[in-house]
Amino acid sequence: MNTDWIKVFVAAFFEVLWVIGLKHADSFWTWTGTVIAIIISFYVMIMAGRKLPVGTVYAVFVGLGTAGTVISEMLLFGEPFKVEKILFILILLAGVIGLKLVTNDKVQEGDEN
Repeated sequence: MNTDWIKVFVAAFFEVLWVIGLKHADSFWTWTGTVIAIIISFYVMIMAGRKLPVGTVYAVFVGLGTAGTVISEMLLFGEPFKVEKILFILILLAGVIGLKLVTNDKVQEGDEN
């Protein structure tokens, strides 16, 4: 796995943080943390999209962020655990992994910058 895909995973991690922040922020500092997470998330995703196919980057970013948010809500905030949710998360992650596997990671000529 190259550093550009690691950027996608980092961006998805920060996406989970800011989505949780949107729901649970209730003070100046929690809102500040949420805004910082949004900025980091999108900046890192954009950096990854400069070298990788943008559609695939966005699909992986959103898929991992969605799965991470649902799992975090269940583990940290008492959201009910349902087998159906886990099944659909696994289907979503299978699609994300499939996109990653079929994506050509080679840098296009002129994109070395």
